[in-house]
Amino acid sequence: MGNGQQQPLTLWGAIWRLLRHRWAEAPARRALPPAALQRLGTRVTTSEQQHTGQIRVVTEASLPWSYLRRHARARERAIMVFSKFRVWDTEHNNGVLIYLLMPEHAIEIVADRGLAQHVSAQEWQAVVQQMSLSFQQQQYEEGLAQAIEAVSSRLVQHFPRSGDMPPQANELPDAPVGL
Repeated sequence: MGNGQQQPLTLWGAIWRLLRHRWAEAPARRALPPAALQRLGTRVTTSEQQHTGQIRVVTEASLPWSYLRRHARARERAIMVFSKFRVWDTEHNNGVLIYLLMPEHAIEIVADRGLAQHVSAQEWQAVVQQMSLSFQQQQYEEGLAQAIEAVSSRLVQHFPRSGDMPPQANELPDAPVGL
């Protein structure tokens, strides 16, 4: 679930989008330093001890040229990242991608079919709105931490880990990825 629909781009809009992505790339990479990414990865690890789901966090400093050239939206890229990082490939079909496209402040949450049948689009939109408030204040780590907590609470509700369950192999890496 994303944070809004974009209008088709005019030529000037397309040029502006390209420039915005290229100018914002270096600052976007600095917005989440390695220590922040490590803390977020620890949050994912802690979260996954409470449920059987898998959470991936991916931030992107700039869309690849092929996406910019054809005016692709953040949602399309998020779905590709969901596939590329195999978030769909979990035992219980309950992987979740939290995707942030930094230059556009675009947030997407992509949940696999196991969880998607339990959580409405409106619930995901509420999570995105909460994240947006933090990102508007350039508090990226805080916004992503809130998103991890929100996703975790839904996974605990629908896919809890019971005490008698054998330890689950970690199906996906917990460390956030910066593209």
